[in-house]
Amino acid sequence: MTHSVELSLGLPPHVENAGVGIHGHAGPHDVFRLPHLWQLHLYTYSGTLEFDGFRHPIRPGHVSLVPPATEVHFHYDRTPAQHLYAHFALPGDGERRQVPAMQDAGADAAMLTAMLRQTVAAGSHSPTRAAAELWTVLWRLTTLARTSGDGEGARHPALRTAMAHIEQHLAEQLSVPGIARAAGISHTQLTRLFRKDTGLTVIGYIRHRRMERARHLLIASTLAIPAIAATVGIPDLQAFNKTCHRELGASPRAVRRSGG
Repeated sequence: MTHSVELSLGLPPHVENAGVGIHGHAGPHDVFRLPHLWQLHLYTYSGTLEFDGFRHPIRPGHVSLVPPATEVHFHYDRTPAQHLYAHFALPGDGERRQVPAMQDAGADAAMLTAMLRQTVAAGSHSPTRAAAELWTVLWRLTTLARTSGDGEGARHPALRTAMAHIEQHLAEQLSVPGIARAAGISHTQLTRLFRKDTGLTVIGYIRHRRMERARHLLIASTLAIPAIAATVGIPDLQAFNKTCHRELGASPRAVRRSGG
């Protein structure tokens, strides 16, 4: 049975407090409860977290979410035990997402750490900035664990890294060996991960993402079609038109006219 919590993310959180916490001052076991606030922890230590009848291993790079009024038990392998934390309230309206109570941030741990540090830094002088940073963190947590239909669990961290690399470099020349190097895995493993998760080859996935971005720019912007082609990494207009026909079913001008 998967232990998950439900977040309402239609509106930004209210950050009551965020900082660097040190656990274990009184020994290797703490009991903690916040009556009205959520708890988010990003860990740099090892131990165990218990609540709602579940036991979760804590490892560096893991992140947990605990709802308000929930009693949690922390057990530390060593003390003191340091972590980043945010205590916050959610408005309770809007889109709701199920998120694992504990998950491994994997390749996203460094990025989440940076955003939480920005939350901490902004907390004393810009509550709006702190809320924006934490809101981004919470939305990112909803995508860390993408459960497949056959229950095989979370998306491979190297695949997440590869996909992030592709999104950041769509306007540039992308090669499968270069993406594999960025993800820290072999060409063969990268191909296998993409096939298993998306049903596409790596090149097919890149083409799909380029044309999804092109569709958005064609419909939502007044950017010239040659500029859109360059922005999505297909500067040759003949090749862009051909790809647009194949992937979107119409020419770039027709996609723009249709508005959808």
